[in-house]
Amino acid sequence: MAVQKSRKTRSARGMRRSHDSIAGPTLSEDQVTGEVHRRHHVTASGFYKGKNVLNLRKKQVVESDEE
Repeated sequence: MAVQKSRKTRSARGMRRSHDSIAGPTLSEDQVTGEVHRRHHVTASGFYKGKNVLNLRKKQVVESDEE
């Protein structure tokens, strides 16, 4: 069984744990609305990369239903 030879210092322990903290989500600001949202996600108002993608999807669904 492995047993450490000497005690780890508080400093060494802290340096080892320095990268263990959890970072918050990365946020971006929409080009058109200025709304803050998570990166690579649609905003609450339906914009992605400056385009209203929720209304585009509704239009496509309506057009395909009419055929």
